[in-house]
Order: sequence, then structure tokens, then C-alpha cells
Amino acid sequence: MGDFWKIVNKVIGEADVLLMLLDARHVFETRNIEIEDKIFDADKPLIYVITKSDLIPNKEEVERYKKEFKPCVFVSALNHYGTTILRDKILIEAKRWNIKYEPLHVGVLGYPNVGKSSLINAMSGRGAAPTSSMSGYTKSLQKIRGDKKILFLDTPGVIPYSEKDDVKQSMIGSVDYTKVKDPDVAVMNLMEKFPGIIEDYYDVEVEDEFDVVLEKIAIKKNIIKRRREPDVEKMSRMILRDWQKGSIEK
Repeated sequence: MGDFWKIVNKVIGEADVLLMLLDARHVFETRNIEIEDKIFDADKPLIYVITKSDLIPNKEEVERYKKEFKPCVFVSALNHYGTTILRDKILIEAKRWNIKYEPLHVGVLGYPNVGKSSLINAMSGRGAAPTSSMSGYTKSLQKIRGDKKILFLDTPGVIPYSEKDDVKQSMIGSVDYTKVKDPDVAVMNLMEKFPGIIEDYYDVEVEDEFDVVLEKIAIKKNIIKRRREPDVEKMSRMILRDWQKGSIEK
């Protein structure tokens, strides 16, 4: 992670405009205050980009984010929504900061798995940035031409130095589901935070005891151990996989 931070610092230094990407399902959890402080200290323009915005549940949430994050653009790389608005906002901020030369160097920053490479591909119109649902897929700084006016600086996702919450990291996808230490705990936290969402996706009844729900999902999916007991750990990893891929929508 130390090498990744070196890349982030390099990008902040080279970029004219910086984008902070936030996952629409976990907007405040994927906010990286340490990076924001570095950008403000460098006196660079910052635009907040809410990715996967097709997963925002209601207009109230949209209005809440608009008030909290300024300036803010909502984007869905999957649906190619908001990319033109974001491009225009980048050019507007550059003009406001009296940045006149081209191409503009635009740094793309955020937690692992918030959709940085997917966003760049949607805006450039080609698959120049490799993507994966596995967190940490981008390993080094990549420079990718968006168009004649914009050059993107794609970076590895970085977790704050102060972030020690393993469960949170698994929930937001910054730690891949295959590497989560306690997948059942992570899933039960999801159930608590988003009542009924996982139960509805797997078509089981909502119950107060989350561990019982996990067992019922495992039985329904035939995820069973040798002694015909539900394999809760394996099932939990599968649920986290579906969550991190965006199959389970809140």
C-alpha cells in the first residue's frame, strides 16, 4: 500500500483537476479524507464523482449528496449516464481555476473497486483501462487519453492509513470477497445496514437472527458441507461476491 500512496502523491502533483470517486451504495464509507486533505493542501480543483449512480435508491439520497459534496457529478459507467456532464464539469473547473493548456491532466482517485477504470473507459469510448470486479486490479499509474482535451491519470485504489475496519472494507469491496477473514460477519453487517435487501435477492424470509437467514440461504442454494450442514462461510463469500459485483441492488 505504501507504493500505491507514492503513486497517488505523484498523480496529485501532476494533475490539473482531480476526481474523487465514491460508490453510490456506500458514499460516505468510500470517502477518503486523507486524499482530500492532500488535494486541498496542493491547492488543486476537486470534483466528487458518485459512481454506479443507477444504484441510488431515491431522489432524497441524490439531494443529500448534492449538499454534502460540491461540486458533484452522478455517473453510471454501465449505462453511460453522466459522462458528458462530467466532461463539461472538468472543463468548467479548469477554466474557473484559470488552467488553459491542453490536454488537461485529470487524476482519478478513490478506494479500490469504486469504478475508476470503468469510468475512464466510458468517457474515452474504448477499453483502454483494464477492469475487474476484483478489488486492487489496477496496480500502477496509467495515462489514458479521454479525448483531445483530457488525459486521465488512472491510479490504484488506496485505503486510508487510519482505516482498520476489515468488515467495512469487505462491505464496500475494497477487500476482495476471497480474502475476507470473516465473511459471515461482513454479510450480517450488510443485512443490518440494508434490511431485507439480501433476503429479497435470495428469496428467503426476513428474520431477526441473521445467522439463521444465512443458513436458510445456504440450504436453498445447496451449499452444504459433508455432514449435510449448511456451509455458511462459503455461502457468505458467494453473497459478498454478488454484492461486490453489483448483482444485489439496494
